[in-house]
Amino acid sequence: MAIRDLSAADFNDTVTGNDIVLVDFWASWCGPCRAFAPTFTASSEKHPDVVFGKVDTEAEQQLAAAAEIRSIPTLMAFKKGTLVFNQAGALPPAALEDLIRQVKDFDVDAAIASQSHAEDV
Repeated sequence: MAIRDLSAADFNDTVTGNDIVLVDFWASWCGPCRAFAPTFTASSEKHPDVVFGKVDTEAEQQLAAAAEIRSIPTLMAFKKGTLVFNQAGALPPAALEDLIRQVKDFDVDAAIASQSHAEDV
């Protein structure tokens, strides 16, 4: 699946309208961002069931600010519209594959249910 360039206009719809979404916040001047790009692209080809998106933090400064991006690259993973991973730094290929496996296996519904139960107590 092709990597989607995300903007403020389609970010929320993409995150909430797909089961699993990985988002790479990057900038063209960022060396580690450019180094991570081939890893992100290769992973997108292995996982057609996952939406891979990129946010150019220079072009989408308001979106980057709303996402509280402090360092790039930053990778976020969403499952069923819920943020389940948020980390700055480029991941090596094996770590990215491990992250995707963990996100796929993560029971976000149970986590949300236990969180709301804890808030009720």
